[in-house]
Amino acid sequence: MKKNSVAQKKLSVPDIVGKKQKHEKIAALTAYDFIFAALLDQAGLDLILVGDSGSMVFAGHPTTLPYTMDEAIYHCNAVSRGVERALLVGDMPFLSFQVSVEETIKNAGRFFKETAVDAVKLEGGEEVAETVRRLVKSGMPVMGHLGLTPQSVKRFGGYKVQAKTEQGAQQLLNDAKALQDAGAFSIVLEKIPGGLAKKVSEELSIPTIGIGAGPDCDGQILVIYDMLGLFEQFKPKFVRRYAELAGKVREACQKYSLDVKNGQFPSQEESF
Repeated sequence: MKKNSVAQKKLSVPDIVGKKQKHEKIAALTAYDFIFAALLDQAGLDLILVGDSGSMVFAGHPTTLPYTMDEAIYHCNAVSRGVERALLVGDMPFLSFQVSVEETIKNAGRFFKETAVDAVKLEGGEEVAETVRRLVKSGMPVMGHLGLTPQSVKRFGGYKVQAKTEQGAQQLLNDAKALQDAGAFSIVLEKIPGGLAKKVSEELSIPTIGIGAGPDCDGQILVIYDMLGLFEQFKPKFVRRYAELAGKVREACQKYSLDVKNGQFPSQEESF
């Protein structure tokens, strides 16, 4: 993979936070492998998340719950080899941070000791605030995640819009402030009403990164395979497909298969 011809400044956590103060939107996508990571980095993405969504779109599981620490470390290492500029965030898997603060510090520490991530992301609000505080004090930047938290899909009963009631909206705002007070540098807001996301974004001094949370967040993130039209199992309302690559990949592979079976590949020119 060709590297960027002109060296670019590596973005830091303060750079991402500073974009909110400068009223600059933050563009983020997920990545799970070296090739896509390098393409995203060269395209100028500000933040790349090695998401536990890889459990679904990469490994084919129906939820993010089977994703393991070893898988997270593997994917973060692959992605980091393609990233020169973007801030790189590793997603903490289910049960890697819910058991105890001590175990969370150990698991988060693996990301920083064994990979080249710049921060970790974990789901939850007030209930994980002390954990976030301990991680930040230990030198590990943390991104929060509120709203539809996929690791709680069993409790939610599906991938439903969250915080639709007045009580739910107030709790989410309280959670966001708790995460900010604990030292989180940004918060993903997933699948919540746009008006609530706007209010949260206005009341926080740290950036909000929306996914299905309307246009008023400080940044946006999508799953790369959704955005490129590669993941066809379902299409959330909030996904805009900037390409339809699944059909093109199938067509190219079909052409290759026919050429091989008909003896048309390789040609003499393609042989030694």
